[in-house]
Amino acid sequence: MKATQRDFNAGAAKAARQCRLFFFCGPDEAGASAAAAKITAALENPGERVEIGGAELRRDPVKLSDEALSTSLFGEARHIFVRASGDEAHDALKNLAESIDSGEAAGACPVLVVATSASDKSRTAKLLANRDDALVAMFYPPDLRAVTADVRAMADAAGLRLNGDLAERIARSAGLDVRLAQSEVTKLALYLDASPQAPRSADADALDAVGAKTEEEGFMTLVNAVLAGDRAKLPGELKRMHELGLNPVGLLLALERRAAQLAGLAAKLGGSGDVNGLLEAEQKARRIFWKDRADLTVQLRNWQGRKLDRLVSRLVNTHRELMADNRSAELLLAQALAEITRAAAPRR
Repeated sequence: MKATQRDFNAGAAKAARQCRLFFFCGPDEAGASAAAAKITAALENPGERVEIGGAELRRDPVKLSDEALSTSLFGEARHIFVRASGDEAHDALKNLAESIDSGEAAGACPVLVVATSASDKSRTAKLLANRDDALVAMFYPPDLRAVTADVRAMADAAGLRLNGDLAERIARSAGLDVRLAQSEVTKLALYLDASPQAPRSADADALDAVGAKTEEEGFMTLVNAVLAGDRAKLPGELKRMHELGLNPVGLLLALERRAAQLAGLAAKLGGSGDVNGLLEAEQKARRIFWKDRADLTVQLRNWQGRKLDRLVSRLVNTHRELMADNRSAELLLAQALAEITRAAAPRR
C-alpha cells in the first residue's frame, strides 16, 4: 500500500498493525526518519532494534532475510532499521518478500527502510507498493507553516500549551527539522513538568531556559559559508566549529535540511531561472524565513540539477561515515565540508 505525506499520520497505527515491510523515501530525510520512528513506536512489541546499512545489503542481499528470521540474544522481539541510498536495499527486500510469500519467512520481524535519493517511482517502491503487508510513503521538505503546525501537535500530545509565535520559533530554531523540533518540545515539557493529564502553558522565558539556539551554536553560519562556496570564510568557520565543540551530527543535519530545502525550491523553479521571483513568492507565503532569503538566493543559483543530486548523495555518504566512525566524526565532516565548498565556489 502507499501513503502520502498528508495522510501518513492518520494511517500510521493501522499500518504498524498490518504491515511488515516499510519503505520511506523522498528528499525529506528528516520526515522519512520521523515516520520510521512513529511506526516503531506504534508496533505492538518493537523489541530490539537492529541497524543494517544499505551498502551492506547491496553486497549481501540474503543478510536481510537471515536477520529478519533471527531472534535477539535473549529470544526477545526485534525490528530492523535500514538507512539506504536509492535502491540499495531492493534485492534484499525482494528476497525477503519472496520468502514471506512462500511461507519460509512467516515469522519475519518488521523491517523499516529510510531511503534517501529514492522516490515512490523507484524500483523498490514499485516492488512493495501493491503488497498488503508493505507500506511505501514519500516525504517532501516541509515549509515553515507545516512544521509550525507539527510543533503545536507535538505540544498538545505532550501537555504543552503553545501559542503560534512560540511554535514558529521552535520550528525555525530546529531548521524545519521535525526530529529536532520534537526534541525541543520534549525538553520543554520536562522542564515545565507538563503531561497530558496536567497541561502547562509555555512562554518565551521557559523556551530560553531549555531551547537550542541554532544561530548561537553556529550551525547556519557554517552551512551558509559551505553552500555559498566561500573558501575564504571556511577555515575560520572550521576553527570555530572545533573550538566551540559543535556537534558534527547536528551540523550535518542542518546541512541536510538546507539541501532538502534547496531540492524543493529547485523543483518549483524548473526551467524559469527566476530565482528572485520564486523566493519572493515563497517568502510571502511564509514558506521561507525572510532572514534566509539572501543566503537561499546564492545557494539556489549554486545548486541545481545534477550538481544538487551529487550534493545530496555526498551528504548521505557523509552521514553514513559519521555513524560508522563517531570518534573521527569532526575530521570526516571537515573533509566533506571542504569538498562541498570547493564544488560550490565560483570557477576562476
